[in-house]
Amino acid sequence: MSRAVSQLFRTKPINADHHAVDTGLRRSLGALDLTLLGIGGIIGAGIFVLTGHAAATQAGPAIVVSYLIAGLACAIAALAYAELAAMIGGCGSAYGYAYASMGELIAWIIGWDLILEYGVATSAVAIGWSGYFNNILAAAGIELPELLRQPPGAGGLINLPAAGIVLLLSVLLALGVKESARTNAVMVFVKLLAIGIFVFVALNRVEPANWQPFMPFGWAGTIQGAALIFFAYIGFDAVSTAADEARQPQRDLPIGIIGSLLVCTLIYILVAGLLTGVAPYATLNTASPVAEVMLKLGYPWAAGLIAAGAIAGLTSVMLVLMYGLSRVSLAMARDRLLPPVFSSLHPKTQTPVRVILAAGVLMALIAGLTPIGDVAELVNIGTLAAFVLVCAGVVVLRFTRPEVRRPFRVPGSPLVPLVGVLACFWLMVSLPLVTWIRFFIWLLLGCAVYFFYSRKRSTLARSGL
Repeated sequence: MSRAVSQLFRTKPINADHHAVDTGLRRSLGALDLTLLGIGGIIGAGIFVLTGHAAATQAGPAIVVSYLIAGLACAIAALAYAELAAMIGGCGSAYGYAYASMGELIAWIIGWDLILEYGVATSAVAIGWSGYFNNILAAAGIELPELLRQPPGAGGLINLPAAGIVLLLSVLLALGVKESARTNAVMVFVKLLAIGIFVFVALNRVEPANWQPFMPFGWAGTIQGAALIFFAYIGFDAVSTAADEARQPQRDLPIGIIGSLLVCTLIYILVAGLLTGVAPYATLNTASPVAEVMLKLGYPWAAGLIAAGAIAGLTSVMLVLMYGLSRVSLAMARDRLLPPVFSSLHPKTQTPVRVILAAGVLMALIAGLTPIGDVAELVNIGTLAAFVLVCAGVVVLRFTRPEVRRPFRVPGSPLVPLVGVLACFWLMVSLPLVTWIRFFIWLLLGCAVYFFYSRKRSTLARSGL
């Protein structure tokens, strides 16, 4: 019995020269590419949609404090990601770090958790993207029939734009990581330009009276707002999945992870402060608050550019999330915790085409046929759970593997990572009970897959380690 239990927590060996290992993936990404990848994954639905909703229903003008709280929790997690990415490497992100620090069972749980995070988030963002896309078509005098704009449960046949954009981005990812990085860089430029236009216009229209009362829902509302807008920060962890495609991963990954989070946090706080300064917070609970505020202020040209920025932002978020999902799935397939058929790379593009296309078809079906609704809340709790384990992994490895070289170290360890564990768990507790119930159901399903399929087929099990 004790041997069976110990096998569940067997850890994967750490290769000190992991950055020099040829994994078959093309090493073509530099520090700037990785930073833009992080910005591409972070700035999207959060700034263009959630800011207004959270301000109107949870935090009021104190939404800037909510962003600061969520940003600080993410900052500690980002430092932990940076240490483990430079130390352990691999395209498995938190899954790979848990495998090296806490064993196979915990690694499987977090890998299963990441599949939920990236998969559901991509589908949810695709549905939001579809709404903006349909608005642009309507403005041009083109309108898709209801059957092609809504899922079966909402009176339609399929949400064709949502399914279509997921499939299109899947093909782009399959063509190669450099091509995807270039496309992401263009979209990041467009959405940063749109945000810059909003800031320029809003700076001259701020009414300080709109910031009063600053905390209308109290401190509890501000914390709940932080838990809600945490969705806005999802994406920076996907940078760590690029470890096997970074030219100098031990240097570039920490720069990409921490740099993108810092830039986006400052942008979020600035935009949230200006948004609640130019309009009463109670009026911001709309599908596109930033663009609608520009219309109300009499700047239709700015609203149009911001809508274009929102489209670019949501597209780049989907691209980065799908990239992260494919790389985590690739790492799990290489360890034989998922079917090894998904571990092969295309000889020309050097990308995991099979896993990209399989995941793309599945996410397209979810986006096209399912009204996501509250299921998107699973993304927040799944991401927070991953952050908890990554911060814990730093502490565990400081005691179990102190001899391994760490090109980047979390300052103030082990205290700072422990604070990260508590901060992320605090935000998890702030989420609704129904979200926890759905999360546990997903984990139970994952445990069933592990014990009935993965446990005896994994690489470590077959090697007798």
